[in-house]
Amino acid sequence: MAEENKAENQLEPEEKKEPALKYFYRIRFRAKGQEFTASSPLDDLQKDEVVMVRGEYGLEPACIVCIAPACRESEVERKASYELARRAAPEECNRYVNIPVEEESAFATCKVLIARHALQMHLVRVERFFNGSKMIFYFTADKRVDFRALVKDLVQEFRTRVEMRQVGVRHETKMIGGLGTCGRELCCSGYMKKFDSVSIKMAKEQDLPLNPSKISGVCNRLLCCLTYEYETYKRERKGMPRPGKKIMVDGHCYRVRRQNPLQATLQVVDEEGEVGVLQADQWRNAENVRPEKNTNKGKKDKSAGKK
Repeated sequence: MAEENKAENQLEPEEKKEPALKYFYRIRFRAKGQEFTASSPLDDLQKDEVVMVRGEYGLEPACIVCIAPACRESEVERKASYELARRAAPEECNRYVNIPVEEESAFATCKVLIARHALQMHLVRVERFFNGSKMIFYFTADKRVDFRALVKDLVQEFRTRVEMRQVGVRHETKMIGGLGTCGRELCCSGYMKKFDSVSIKMAKEQDLPLNPSKISGVCNRLLCCLTYEYETYKRERKGMPRPGKKIMVDGHCYRVRRQNPLQATLQVVDEEGEVGVLQADQWRNAENVRPEKNTNKGKKDKSAGKK
């Protein structure tokens, strides 16, 4: 009897619940906006279907673009920028279709008010929350702008909260979009979520021409793509002899003229002035040639001291 009571008092081990399956989609909040990856428990969502997405300020509607590409590393937990809550109701779909029309109307109204107040600012974009609780007006300006009177007029016009948000030229280009010098959609408007700092040092490290027209983007700032291969060039150059150095290979002395990090080769000049190329297996076994000391300079200094 004691053993039976003991067995009854023992708690049964809790069954481990298997994690719910997640399916991933590419979504877009606006027709010409940036695409994001979102997770959902639904596996039958179709292209152009309107869904409700959990956002920072509540549910926002978005459109399904396609099924997100499969993740190659199955052991790594896949992350998504947003989570889909459910399919949108018919009324929500109708309101979603009217949002761009309302934003365009608000854009035109704001431009008229900016001209009326004679403000030195350039309106870039208007965003209206789905629940109508807030509107954000993005603009650029060279200096600080006193837009208090403008905000009062906008609040009176739209009867909702209004936020004026000043952005830089990079964010302006991201919102407007366009094509880069490579012929493809701008990286900032296509998939970038934040801007990394870009310096002229990155262009030098990659042996790019330091012509501003060739290394600047549509925003007249340094190209964001300069950061993509910078670390690779920097890593590959570490073990390579620097330009101007002299090395000894198989009894021949060469002066390094140029590095080619991606090919792991060196462009060199021999003692007779002929230009050649050294492969990785050649220059890795090379010996550094120390520069000769200038003895004449020392003799001149001693003679000058005697005088």
